[in-house]
Amino acid sequence: MIQTAPLRAQNPAAAVALMVLATVFIAGTTLAAKALGTDTLGAPLHPLQITHGRFVFAFMGLLCVAAVLRPKIKAPNLRLHLSRTVCGAAGVTLMFAAVAFIPLSDATAISFLNPVFGMLLAIPFLGEKVGPWRWAAAAIAFVGALILLRPGPDTFQVAALLALGAAMAMGFELIFIKKLADREPAMQILLINNLIGSILLSMVMIPFWISPTMAQWGVLIALGLMMAAAQTCFINAMARADASYVTPFSYLTLIFASLYDWAIFRAIPDWVSILGAAIIVSGAALLAWREAVNSARLRRVTHSGGGRV
Repeated sequence: MIQTAPLRAQNPAAAVALMVLATVFIAGTTLAAKALGTDTLGAPLHPLQITHGRFVFAFMGLLCVAAVLRPKIKAPNLRLHLSRTVCGAAGVTLMFAAVAFIPLSDATAISFLNPVFGMLLAIPFLGEKVGPWRWAAAAIAFVGALILLRPGPDTFQVAALLALGAAMAMGFELIFIKKLADREPAMQILLINNLIGSILLSMVMIPFWISPTMAQWGVLIALGLMMAAAQTCFINAMARADASYVTPFSYLTLIFASLYDWAIFRAIPDWVSILGAAIIVSGAALLAWREAVNSARLRRVTHSGGGRV
């Protein structure tokens, strides 16, 4: 019998607080990655080396939590875990590469496309049907991404394509997360994900390794711990309230990323960044709303004993 996570009592206020805290940490990880990928703290580190630090130190942080909670690891689907980790590592590495060249606000906004890619990929991989509302949400979000790419010979941002690739890789990751979430408890998923990521990145980043400065070691540790904290806060937020209620608060990541970028790098979003981000968030919010409507409709049908959604 596969272990399932126990249901938590619903607490919307705590869920919102945890989700906001998660956005603070997530924005902090992109800030740390930008500091490590530029010459702010020493010679720039390769994105693969930064991703390696993210997995290793996140795993160490989660291991400390596991030592207290003592979760039982039962029947992990290693094929799904490996697929999820490869996609997630690719997405994180591309994201870390992007933030070294473009504003945090632009990269963060483009990353909000990952649920859109997840929706599109769910059609062939999960057999899901997509209605007109969700297609409209996807179209709106992609218009925003096109604006942030700044098409034109003098303004086109090649680095923004890295963020777009990150969103696509994370969209693939969502497919595997959906499959894992129905089979295994959250702590087991996090531990195995970060363990596999640590092993994989330890091998692939060897050719790109350079000795970090003391400041860079500190930021690498902070990056991993912030990611572990963000994942923990996010999962606990989703366990304490409906996803449709707490998901909109995840868009605060964009606000915190912009504030961090301004405070540390004095980067101020221009009107193109603000317009593109607003359109992407609108599309992602429409998609989240439609998912909530579909979930509520499915619950009503299930409770009534049948019918067609």
